[in-house]
Amino acid sequence: MNRILSPSRLFALLAKEFIQMRRDRITFAMMLGVPLMQLLLFGFAINNDPKGLPAALVTSSSDHYVRAMVSALELTGYYRFVSAGTSAEMAEHLIQSGQVSFVVTIPSDFARRVDRGDHPQILIEADATDPSVASGAISTLATVASQALLREQSAEIQSEEAARNALEVVVQRRYNPEGITQYNIVPGLLGVILQMTMVMMTSMALTREIERGTMENLLAMPVSPFEIMLGKILPYLGVGAVQVMVVLVASKVVFHVPFAGSMTLLIGAVLAFVLALVLLGYTISTLASSQMQAMQLTFFFFLPSLLLSGFMFPYRGMPEWAQWLGELFPLTHFLRIIRAVMLKGSDWQAISFEVTMLIVFILAYAGLALLRFRRTLD
Repeated sequence: MNRILSPSRLFALLAKEFIQMRRDRITFAMMLGVPLMQLLLFGFAINNDPKGLPAALVTSSSDHYVRAMVSALELTGYYRFVSAGTSAEMAEHLIQSGQVSFVVTIPSDFARRVDRGDHPQILIEADATDPSVASGAISTLATVASQALLREQSAEIQSEEAARNALEVVVQRRYNPEGITQYNIVPGLLGVILQMTMVMMTSMALTREIERGTMENLLAMPVSPFEIMLGKILPYLGVGAVQVMVVLVASKVVFHVPFAGSMTLLIGAVLAFVLALVLLGYTISTLASSQMQAMQLTFFFFLPSLLLSGFMFPYRGMPEWAQWLGELFPLTHFLRIIRAVMLKGSDWQAISFEVTMLIVFILAYAGLALLRFRRTLD
């Protein structure tokens, strides 16, 4: 009579499962790699209070009052002046292209007005496309600058209100003055939706051909690997175009997100982004032996891309090593493009670097896909 629980039979089944796990390396790596990836990214890379935000200084003077305020702002930890004494035109380009988060403008007669007690002013322009990035830096701005000015005048700071009255700080939240979160999230959702669908659908489509054995029929036809790749990716480009139209119409009609830039420029950038994603999905399909493995590999790509691209958490708040990793994902560059074009009205010059990076991804993924596909045929 067989026992309900036999230690020997159970041990044999356990040994069989461990052997199967060892053979399925992708699943085994996912079981260990995903928790470790989440721990490292959430523990070290995610920060909702970004510090060291790049700023540009527009002034024609370098007197001791200006130096005192710049030093005080940098000591707060929020500001990092990467461009000092620049022109207003150059500062406009820097903030439109996203190279700086703040532009501090100090008028040429600032020192004279301070000495006369004539209520001096400075202008702070903040890139408010992501409201959470600028809020912390702006909240401490007026008091810190005023206290620095009073110290430089050797005046006694009797109260916080007196410090504020010593200097008027005019803050201009550009591109999203009301701090509406949807203006930042909805354009980014276009990139996230395209990434989730394009990469996964393309990777699983070719893997499905291999699983069903229909790939052999394609290989028997007088077509080249490049033609097979085009035949697989072009239909998904059409699907991506429909998704883009749906999201753009919804962002305007439902969420009232402003569109300040060129539609032609945006469509060109979207086309480059979708092409890069489809080619990435094609590359993943050459690495996977089943649809389940293709889905697991895409998940390995999705998680760090969402966390490090600046969609869920401020990009400037991450440590430098995490920002370098974020540059390796197409979504990071696409988010900068779509937010710049839709919210800032940026032109080609402002987004040329990001578009160039998408083209680099296209060439890299296409080369890898063709190389892997030829090896698969061999």
